[in-house]
Formats: sequence, C-alpha cells, structure tokens
Amino acid sequence: MYFASDNWAGASEPIMNALARHRSGFEPAYGEGALSEAIEKKFQEIFETDCTVFVVATGTAANALALSALTGPAGTVFCHKEAHIRVDECGAPEFLTSGARMWGIDGKYGKLDPAALAIGFQEVPHGVVHHGQPSAVSLTQATEVGTLYSIDEITSLTAQAKSNGLAVHMDGARFANALVSLGVTPAEMTWKAGVDVLSFGATKNGAWCAEAVVFFNKDYTRDFMYRRKRAGQLFSKMRFAAAQFEGYFENDHWLDNARHSNALAARLADGLNALDHSRTAWPCQSNEVFAIVPKSKASAAEAAGAVFHSWPTFGLAPEDCPAEDECLLRLVTSFATTSEDVDSFLDCMK
Repeated sequence: MYFASDNWAGASEPIMNALARHRSGFEPAYGEGALSEAIEKKFQEIFETDCTVFVVATGTAANALALSALTGPAGTVFCHKEAHIRVDECGAPEFLTSGARMWGIDGKYGKLDPAALAIGFQEVPHGVVHHGQPSAVSLTQATEVGTLYSIDEITSLTAQAKSNGLAVHMDGARFANALVSLGVTPAEMTWKAGVDVLSFGATKNGAWCAEAVVFFNKDYTRDFMYRRKRAGQLFSKMRFAAAQFEGYFENDHWLDNARHSNALAARLADGLNALDHSRTAWPCQSNEVFAIVPKSKASAAEAAGAVFHSWPTFGLAPEDCPAEDECLLRLVTSFATTSEDVDSFLDCMK
C-alpha cells in the first residue's frame, strides 16, 4: 500500500522496453540524433503546433529553466503561495533566474484567485526601480492539492497576465492526469488557452527520469540551449531520455497510465467519503487524495503497511481543519497502484 508519492513507483514496462531497444549501437550525442528529432516531432503532433522541445531530467530543472527564459535577475514570477516552484524547489527557480522572486498569491483549492492576482500586480508595479519587475505568471496543472483549472479558468488567467505584459508558464508535473480528467486536448489546455511555455512531466506517470520544457512561444527560446547546458541538463547520451518519451507516447501509454491512477484515486476518495469518520479536504480531480481521518485509523493503516505522508493544514480554511484527534494525509496513486492496494487501505480505515 504505497501512497507516499507517484515518484515511489518504478518505470513502466513500455518505457523500459524502449530504453532496451536503444541500448546498443551508435547515435549522435547531445540530442543531435534521429530519435531526439523524432520525439520533438511527436510533441508537435500531440500539441498540434510547431513547438520547440528541450528534454531535461527533473521537474525542478524543467521549472527553473523555463522560468529563467521568461524573466531576469530583477524579475517577479506570480504563482500560488503553495506552488511547487515557491515551496519545494530548494530555491532553484531563484538560482537559475539569477535571483527572480516567486511572489505567492492566495487562492482556494490551490488555484490562483484572479482578484488576488490583480492585487499582486499592484504590489509589484512595472517600472518602479525599487521592485522586481513583473515577468511571468505560473500555473500548476494539476495543482499541489490535486485540483484542476478548467480551460475557462486558464484562459481567463492567461488573458489577465497578457494584459499586464506577462508571459505564462505552466507546471505540468502531472500534466497527463489533468488532461484525461478534463477530457480535453493538450493544445486546448496549453497554447490555445494562452500558455507560452510548459514544464511537461513524465516521471510521475511511469517514466524513469524524463521531463521536457515545451515552448509554444518561440520568442523565449533565444538562448535556452545555453541555459540548459549551463545547468548540466544537456546529456551526452540524450537518446536515453528521448527513448523514455518514445515508450511514454507509444500507443497512448501515457494517457492509459494517467487514467489508471486517476481512477484509483477516485475509488480511494469515494471510499473515504463513504465512511462516517473520514472526509476529503479538497475535491479529488487527479491522482492525489487529501484526506482528514482519525489519527487512530492512520496509525492502524501504518501498522498494516500503508505508506503515506502527513500533510500541513495551512491550505485549509479554519472551519475545515482537522480536529485534535484527526490528521490530514496525502495519498497519491500511480500507474503501479492496484485496486487491491486501495481496498486494503480502506479496510484499515473502516
């Protein structure tokens, strides 16, 4: 019963098969080979546009490097106050942007509130030498609490950003989970809605270590190849990163993995909400479940072998916070989670 993170799961079979297919022979280094070129074309096919793709190894690198292309040393990036780029990247976005600031914005359910964002723009006005200059807005899809922006919400926020002269970045660490949950196309959830650059995650959804920075607005790619090299993300044997995406996209494997983990998260959330002593803290819209349960039940689950993380409650309204004998848990499903895992955990909760 491993619900600590989808990062705990291994790599899926089609991805490992793709790596094995490309393990021998010779291929030009540093992403100059035919496989890397084919993967970029596959991204262009999936997103229905002539995007430019740079493969990297980690989500931290994808986010920090993407933001470095959108802002500079005096820049400000507006994001949700609980966004990964602000809380969980160990200062990498600030480091690789040469000191740009991640400006936290309030919002219910882990999503940017348009009114709060407007206040943020007032707090950091253009052209004032004493402030960091507004550069970009970053959206997380799915959010840090597993919720989703609708297409209308993305479009509205990107329009708000563009009207203030700002670029738009999307952190898509769980992009596939959000995509299949909304039932839209990759194009509809990104560039058609106004997104300029996407951090496209595959690692959490069955890859070994494969992420990509996808530029829909090519104006921001002008020196990105040097930024990637300087950050140590230009691999000599880049074909093995590209091979992971070959297996990931093959026969819509990436979408199948996401549907599987989403379905099991929904099963888990429904089971917890059916109990008279447990409840979900936020709507379950992807593959993360945040549940408020009795501490005694959480201890019983741990004793039975369940692995999960306790979660801070600062994102909850006071009236929604756990009682003294309760706790907030984060439970994450993956392509490797089984229905038996979910049912065994629910048995512990009963």
